[in-house]
Amino acid sequence: MPNLKIYVDQTLFSDMETALREALGPMRAMLCDRLKVDIPACQFAVLPVMAMADLPRVNAEVLILPKPERSREVVLAVAETLRDMLTRATGTHVAVRIGHLDPETYIALK
Repeated sequence: MPNLKIYVDQTLFSDMETALREALGPMRAMLCDRLKVDIPACQFAVLPVMAMADLPRVNAEVLILPKPERSREVVLAVAETLRDMLTRATGTHVAVRIGHLDPETYIALK
């Protein structure tokens, strides 16, 4: 874990694609370090989408399994760092949401 999905307004996607591709490695390193996970646990996707002009043009959704060391403060700091990294890569306003998966029902086959 984490599962990271980055949704980019399709009208901006081609201009941001290279910068986003270059930012993925540092984002993964930060998430793995801060959330204490190994690289094989990660799942990343960057998707062009239709976005509304009056909402953030780039949105990131992160799903993680809850753990005692992943306090609200730790997760909030991760969200802020991820937002800053994506803002630098895209040059636009970014929204980040982080949610917890249910460890009792979550299944991953790799």
